[in-house]
Amino acid sequence: MGCRAMERAGMIGENDVIIVGGGMVGLSLAVALGQAGLTVAVIDREDPARVVGAAFDGRTSAIADASVRMLEAIGLWRHVDEAQPIHDIRVSDGASPLFLHYDHRDLGPRPFGQMVENRVLRQALQARLTELPGIRLLAPMAVAGVERGPGRVTARLGDGTMLIASLCIAADGRFSALREAAGIGTTAWDYDQAGIVCTVTHERPHEGVAQERFLPAGPFAILPMTGNRSSLVWTERKDLAPAMLALDDAGFDAEIARRFGDHLGAVHAVGPRWSYPLALHLAERYVDHRLVLVGDAAHGIHPIAGQGLNLGLRDVAALAEVLVESARVGLDLGQADVLARYERWRRFDTVLLAGVTDALNRLFSNDIAPVQLARDLGLATVNKLPPLKRFLMRHAMGGVGDLPRLLRGEAL
Repeated sequence: MGCRAMERAGMIGENDVIIVGGGMVGLSLAVALGQAGLTVAVIDREDPARVVGAAFDGRTSAIADASVRMLEAIGLWRHVDEAQPIHDIRVSDGASPLFLHYDHRDLGPRPFGQMVENRVLRQALQARLTELPGIRLLAPMAVAGVERGPGRVTARLGDGTMLIASLCIAADGRFSALREAAGIGTTAWDYDQAGIVCTVTHERPHEGVAQERFLPAGPFAILPMTGNRSSLVWTERKDLAPAMLALDDAGFDAEIARRFGDHLGAVHAVGPRWSYPLALHLAERYVDHRLVLVGDAAHGIHPIAGQGLNLGLRDVAALAEVLVESARVGLDLGQADVLARYERWRRFDTVLLAGVTDALNRLFSNDIAPVQLARDLGLATVNKLPPLKRFLMRHAMGGVGDLPRLLRGEAL
């Protein structure tokens, strides 16, 4: 399956696909395709050596159980040497005594997901890449241009190297140059909010409980990490975020404590603080001639449900299944009907989740008394309806919908 790479002056021979972008989504897709026998060239601006032995930088990801199953199926999870299971989820509205509680034991032995430091996941990806000879990582390297002809794609790199493939995959992020060059527009709006991300230590153990607290400025997520640590995803008004980040350690800890509460004892921020503007964007289409979008190049949603990376990994699972099945029956991987199958599979799920997260953020990011009362009663009602609660728990685990095989833990 696929074409065997040939090297000559200035040319790296034909690949099945070229992936532009070596982030967590792009490299996960490369691993999924490479394990199934396709030849893959990945181009990225970052030096992969930077992640080996890198210090903790404060950034983490919540990996839903279905995504963990996929990482297990592509041989990646065994390289993840540190992760914290999420056993319970508690959703509350400010200081209200009413809440929604999810217990993973109501569905089975597997946790809702795993909290993993981004550097750990990136190191695992690098380790897995070395085991798959069909994957070539070209980094640090810039893409000077991509030509999408009638029968192939040609990518020209900054050093003059030329790559040839049947298909180009844009995994180059929210401001995707490939998406823009293809003339694919986006539907987008700004939330006038900023996400502040940091890690805290606390006196008492979290017992693997993730908490989502809805505050007037936006959701405040407390996500369990290994040891007595938690990752915070703190939504704040965009105009206030710079002042929060500029506080000294004592002042920053005090602001966290006001929102965090005292259920885990005293809290102290450790490591870097990060901030980024919150916005929604959806590509008007996910495919073009011999081009397909994945991850942030295709979509970006509010972090209220912690599904950003999981949404990209769902893209990976669907696209990998479509391409591998097409390759096995000898189809051209860049032909329009192959790519259209991927777009049909992923479009509805993405738009639906974007709409749900947008609505939740708008509903909960205020302190209007009648609205708050309705929210609290809604959470309490769901908490007492086991069938509905189990459905929502399965959704949190990523187990709802038309799942690709990898998300069910099955090999391609």
